[in-house]
Amino acid sequence: MKIDVQLIKELRELTGAGMMDCKKALETNEGDIEKAKDWLREKGITTVAKKSSRIAAEGKTNVLVCENCGKALIIEINAETDFVSIGEPFAALVDEVSKLILHNEIQTLEEAQAVTNDLFIDATIKMGEKITLRRFEIITLADGEAFGNYSHMNGKISVLLVLNKENAEAAKGLAMHIAANNPTYIDASDISSEEYEHELNIQVAAAKNDESLAKKPDNILKQIVGGRVKKHFSESTLSEQTYLLDDTKTVGQFLKENGLVIAKFVRYQVGDGIEKREENFADEVAKQMQ
Repeated sequence: MKIDVQLIKELRELTGAGMMDCKKALETNEGDIEKAKDWLREKGITTVAKKSSRIAAEGKTNVLVCENCGKALIIEINAETDFVSIGEPFAALVDEVSKLILHNEIQTLEEAQAVTNDLFIDATIKMGEKITLRRFEIITLADGEAFGNYSHMNGKISVLLVLNKENAEAAKGLAMHIAANNPTYIDASDISSEEYEHELNIQVAAAKNDESLAKKPDNILKQIVGGRVKKHFSESTLSEQTYLLDDTKTVGQFLKENGLVIAKFVRYQVGDGIEKREENFADEVAKQMQ
């Protein structure tokens, strides 16, 4: 039967469930709003909707490599608490979603969320927390290339990288380095002119406000500013960083000595960029009792 839009809107306001869930509930129950409310509760959809405003900043990252198809996935799935994210049910969900996305070659987050929606509704009901798919990326190897990957602290940080050739030991070491040092760029060529100009302007302004530099000649001041800009970018450029597994050389030197080139890397850290809400435990318990 055709459901009136106003009825869908009314059910949504009463339950907090999504528009499509409300439409399906009304269609299933022939437009009876009370039965539709019960249907949503039975399916656990109302429960999920109530949790939708919570902040899910804990969770797990994962890397899944398909050796046969030359593809790999890196993914982040979030929960509200570390207690849930370290549990076996959450790990099983991450594994299932990873395989589903990689083997179906899903390209966008929106598509992935649509395909996995029922899994996340069930997980939210069973685990009692907001569970969300935050991000993922699938990388395909070119001829001759090889993957490297590493996960730290049970998936709190994961790294996926692409090397120009097979070298399992070096690939793992480099992935560990990226996990620990969190570079932004592979080498200087990755730094855009806009980013360089932005940092240069910051350092010029900082130098003007530094009284200790007030009497420096312009040529010396220019060298100091240039040095500070170079230092800023060297700290976040992979090739310039001191290699984690050999502090006598930079990553760039290690790569050159071994005939290696990093074509790409992706580093995910759980909750990176998500503002966590600080709450008193007693207040949280009180909320649960309401």
